[in-house]
Amino acid sequence: MNTKEEIIKIRKLSQRYAYTSIQLHESIGRKIGLIGTDHKYLGFLIQKGQMTAGELAILTGLTTGAVTGLIDRFERKKFVKRQPDKTDRRKIIIVPDVDKITKLITPFYKDFQDNTDELFSSFSTKELNILEKYFQNALEIMDRKIEKINEK
Repeated sequence: MNTKEEIIKIRKLSQRYAYTSIQLHESIGRKIGLIGTDHKYLGFLIQKGQMTAGELAILTGLTTGAVTGLIDRFERKKFVKRQPDKTDRRKIIIVPDVDKITKLITPFYKDFQDNTDELFSSFSTKELNILEKYFQNALEIMDRKIEKINEK
């Protein structure tokens, strides 16, 4: 059984990891000329492809007004274009320029991803399974918290 001190130590380390991750993404965002973590939202568009502004709002957790500003900023930098939906002209589809976004972001993540892969390769299969269990369960805890917050 773990002691309360051991649990607190790991929780604080996890918090420090989260805070450092935010700092990393803020630094990268500023370096590539984007405010805050806008480049992370570009990542959603790369992964999911074109979508409506409403879908992007749900995916990011941002308000629809904040998403409109986000899309405006992306459009000015030519990362996305707005395109009318072919089946419903009232809808606007956000179409990312995946090549342009990838070329911008990749140089800032390549070494980080390589170093992370190298770190993971230093763990045994059993240790990787423990890490996977932690991340899966931590994500479920966060997802439940997000749902609970959004219910109110």
